[in-house]
Amino acid sequence: MYDLHTHTSRSDGQHSPEELVTLAAEKKLQGLGITDHDEIGGIERALAQAAIAGLDIIPGVELSTSHRGYDVHILGYFIDYGDAGLLRFLHTLKDQRLNRASRIVEKLNHLGLTMSFDAVLEEAGEGCVGRPHVANALVREGYVTTFQDAFNHYLAEDKPAFVPKPELAPAAGIAVIHQAGGLAGLAHPGQNLTAEVVLEIIKLGVDAIETIHPKHSGERQRFFQALAEKFDLLQTGGSDFHGGAKGLEKLGQYTVSRVQVDRLRDLVVERRKTWH
Repeated sequence: MYDLHTHTSRSDGQHSPEELVTLAAEKKLQGLGITDHDEIGGIERALAQAAIAGLDIIPGVELSTSHRGYDVHILGYFIDYGDAGLLRFLHTLKDQRLNRASRIVEKLNHLGLTMSFDAVLEEAGEGCVGRPHVANALVREGYVTTFQDAFNHYLAEDKPAFVPKPELAPAAGIAVIHQAGGLAGLAHPGQNLTAEVVLEIIKLGVDAIETIHPKHSGERQRFFQALAEKFDLLQTGGSDFHGGAKGLEKLGQYTVSRVQVDRLRDLVVERRKTWH
């Protein structure tokens, strides 16, 4: 079985790529999709460890886009992670993330907190900086007790230190994934999207929809499976692993079969025949 939605310390996960592969092997998984947020730096490291552990690694990414006020995450699978266009695109996103985090820190300081941007960068380490790293810095500096408190008091959308993400259209994310030779899938549609928005994203040209996800009830999973069949989309699934005790419980529970992965792989092969 394959978990096609996981995150490493290269974005907001708690485990290095090597640690994640080792954990997956311990869970007896056949393979993993490495899908860090707006970041591909963990893929080669995961591949190297997987060669030792005997796992199949699907090179991927999870792009953060927005549509009509909704956060829409686009998963990319079987991407050429050395593609120049993709690398330029991700570099731009990284700069935008740094700018956003800096503005959040400015707002926190205006609220009377003494928070340095370096403290946030230290939390991010090698990863792509985001609000979770600001939250961790707030906990470490003693301004809040828990990670969730940081969002509840400062970082959530309706809180005083919130800074909106730069607008990136889903169509742009889908296009850059296709240009990098990959397949584009709509991530966890049941988490925050209305049925109307899901249909609009499907019409933009995604190849797959994530039907299996911890945030999907059985009813929602069946709904999205029917939707995938109606629009002739492939189906993906995974634990959305970030680490922690709850994450470790989920790793290996939300999976797709080798047959489903082979369908994705076969479509990539067919597409690439037409590109060359």
